[in-house]
Amino acid sequence: MIDRKIVVGALYKHFKGRLYYVKDIAIHSETGEKYVVYQQLYGDLKTFIRPQDMFMSEVDSVKYPNIKQKFRFELVKED
Repeated sequence: MIDRKIVVGALYKHFKGRLYYVKDIAIHSETGEKYVVYQQLYGDLKTFIRPQDMFMSEVDSVKYPNIKQKFRFELVKED
């Protein structure tokens, strides 16, 4: 169960170091699953969606043993 709140309109840092802007939370019309709508703040500024549970998940410390950030995306700044 997710116990951290996603802040729409805030900046988040991906565990690999890049910044993203959370644009909205979308809800799947058939399943009710929540998705985070977010935009990369580099390159061509692509917009992505990702299941909320995955967006808020912890980094796999076995696959990425040297990563310092606990969660896949962490809040940097609220607007």
